[in-house]
Parts: sequence; structure tokens; C-alpha cells
Amino acid sequence: MVVGAGVGGLAAAVRLAAAGHRVTVHERAAEVGGKLAVYERDGYRFDTGPSLLTLPQVFDELELGLRPEPLDPVVRHVFPDGVVLDSSPDHAVFLDRIGAALGPEAAADWDRFWRRAARIWHASWESVLQRPVSVASLARLSWRVGDLAAIAPGRSLRGLGRRYLRDPRLRMLLDRYATYTGTDPRRAPAALAAIPYAELTHGGWYLPGGLGTLAAALRARCDLLGVRMELSSEVESIEADSGVRGVRLASGRFVPADVVVANVDAVTLYRDLLPSPGRLTGLADRSLGGFVLLLGVRGETPELAHHTVFFPRRYDAEFDAIFPRPGRRARPVDDPAVFVTRAADPAVRPDGREAWFVLVNTPRHGTAMSAVDWRRPGLADAYARHVLDVLARRGLDVRDRLEFAETRTPADLAEATGAPGGAIYGTAGGLLRPGNRGPVDGLFLVGGSVHPGGGLPMVTLSARIVADQIGPA
Repeated sequence: MVVGAGVGGLAAAVRLAAAGHRVTVHERAAEVGGKLAVYERDGYRFDTGPSLLTLPQVFDELELGLRPEPLDPVVRHVFPDGVVLDSSPDHAVFLDRIGAALGPEAAADWDRFWRRAARIWHASWESVLQRPVSVASLARLSWRVGDLAAIAPGRSLRGLGRRYLRDPRLRMLLDRYATYTGTDPRRAPAALAAIPYAELTHGGWYLPGGLGTLAAALRARCDLLGVRMELSSEVESIEADSGVRGVRLASGRFVPADVVVANVDAVTLYRDLLPSPGRLTGLADRSLGGFVLLLGVRGETPELAHHTVFFPRRYDAEFDAIFPRPGRRARPVDDPAVFVTRAADPAVRPDGREAWFVLVNTPRHGTAMSAVDWRRPGLADAYARHVLDVLARRGLDVRDRLEFAETRTPADLAEATGAPGGAIYGTAGGLLRPGNRGPVDGLFLVGGSVHPGGGLPMVTLSARIVADQIGPA
């Protein structure tokens, strides 16, 4: 049985059904996909979750029939001084672009950093990302001296960037990758340098019709393999003694199962479904949230790439607001980095119009000092206007071209997906997340809050790790 029909749960269901297991998926929502959601309005179609597909080879084993299209640039970076830098999946091309935009010394620095990032990626890929992980397994890395030196335990991503990159704009570019795992680059491990390496070496990709088509493809593959899908079927608890016995639904019905794969946030699992207070230790470091604008825009905007990020003058002020020091209250970022996704795909917008997904990083939802109450009356609308004003100050004034603007806050994500506080990535980034094997026999965990982490390819790898541990029927 699989609890949750997010990408991790669906990928696990596909693998287990293909291995001969009888699989039933219980999903609290009325549709599959989890955070990989889609919203449609007036001929516009928005991906409201992930906006970039990386490591497409991870999905090949699922036989989904995907035909992703490569992006170049993968991301367009607009720096506070107006300099524009387009990243490329071709390393030589990217070095040329860095040289033209920032100078030959910056290009040479990036090349040196890139060689280090390659070592980190290969060590992580071989030793960590494709297999179960624990304190013991990470400790065994110490026998691979070269791997350990590459991953640089104890050094932050910010520290690694300052060692190799002298240009503050390249440091800013690198810092942004910490937010891919929901954390602060000043505290994120240097091992996260593997993320830009993977993205730029294997490329960034787009699925025609939007990334929501991935959820549809996973659902179709489940149907073909005979997976039973029970939607609007919320699981209230996982019942176990020495091993898993099954689940209790919110309706009161008990459903027996020999194996349960939980595609829910680890906090939700260990706090609510199978209370395990000891397992909650270390899960308090939640990832950041995201404030989203869905914009229907008249006309065309040639200065935008598929993905464009507009950086602030003081990037650290963003992290200070989201990850405040003890005794300080988190707050919406006054001058945030703004990430705009605008697909040229005619399938996602009416003729002569553009569908914009605008994302800024924010504290998660809640009433604690480290969170923001996004349900406070008027806050979401006021902050939406503020984000549009920020874009205008950075040279992209779209306020008089809007057909509509809708908001999605961390509170909305929490309500829609059950993600505690609307934290995008569950536990904030690091090498040691909750493991894929639960505390009782027959219980396994997949998804972005557990090993190997958040993002579509990592979530899909978690399903592979779990399916391999369960084995064939």
C-alpha cells in the first residue's frame, strides 16, 4: 500500500507493481500529483509546484513516454547592477558567457569551481544519492578519503563559493542553489555544490504542456500496471505492532497491508500517523516556503527566458528574514530574489498572452517566531502588490498588462498537500535526512522530506531506493 499520490508515491507504486506486487494508493486529495499541481483559468495553465525538470534519465526506468525539451539558457540571471548572465548546459558555452558578462577572471574562477563541483557530484551520486543512507553509511565514506575531501564536511556552500569565486555575482548565483533544498547558503553544506553541477551538466528540461504532465504520465502508468487508486481517501493512522498491519482511514475503515510506503512529510508521519516522538528530533529545521503569483499577462516579454531570476542588492537580507537569529521574528522579505517562469508553449496560454509563475522565498506558515501567519487578513494581497512593485523597480513592470493575478502562500500549500507549514522541501537541506526505512518492519518512506531530498529527480530516486529494499513479489 502507498499512502500519498505525490511523485514519490506514484513512482513507488509503478516500480512495485512492475515487480509483481498488488498495489493500492490512498490519496487525501481528489487528484494525484501532490505538490506537482496544475491550475487552469481562462485558457491559461500554470504549474503551481516544480518548474524545472533535471536528470531526466532518472525517469526513463519508469517507462512514462516523456519527451522533455532542453532549455538553453537553463536560467537567465539578472544581477542588481543590470548585468545579465545566461547559464548553459554546455560548460564551454557557459564559460564564454561568463567571460563576456563578468570578465575572463570570473570565467577562470568558475572553471576551477566546476572541477570541484564535479568531484562532489560524483562522490554524492555514487555513495549517497542512489542508496539507503544512515549515520553509519555516511561514516563509511571516511574510508574513501578522496570522496570525503571532495564533499568537504564542515564547510558551507557559502564558504566553498568564497574559496573559489571572487566575483560577487557568481557567489550570488551559487548561493541560490541552497534555496533548492530550502535552506540558508551560510549554513547549507558544501556538498550542495552537486546541485548546480547536475543541473548544468545534465541540463534543464521542460515537458510540453507543463510539468503537470509528469503526474498524468505516472497516473497512466499506474493504471496500465493495475495499481488501484483511491482518491479522496485520507489515512488517519498507520497501525503496527512488531510490523505494519495496515492503515486506518479517516472514514474509520481499516485496510490491511503487509507493506506501507508513506509518501507524506516525515513530520506528519512521526507526529500523526505513527507517533514516534524520538523520530521527530532533528526535524524541526524546516525548509523555507514560497509565495507564488500566478499572472495572466497580455502581450509578449522577450527579455524573459523560460526561467529568469532577478537578484536583490543584499541577498543576505533575504536569508536574515527567512532564517532569523534566535529571538528575532521571521518576516516576509522586503527585497527578495524573484524567480519568473514563463513558458513559450502555446498549450499553456491563449494567443498573444503569457502565463507567468512568479516565486519568492518566504518563511513557512505558522505562529512561531520562525514562521509567518500567512492567513493574517490582507497580508497575501499586500505582499502580492509588493512583489509586483519589486519587479517594476528591477525593470520588469507588468502591472498595466495583467488580466489577473492570483496568490498561493505557504498556508495554501500546507492546506492542499499536508506539508507542515507549507515548507517546500520538508526538512531543510543536508546530507542526513530521515531514512527510507521506518521504525517498524514493512514501513518505508519516500518523498522530498526524506533521503535523498527534495526536487523531482531526488524524490523519484527515493522511490527506487525503497522499491529495491522491498524487492520483487
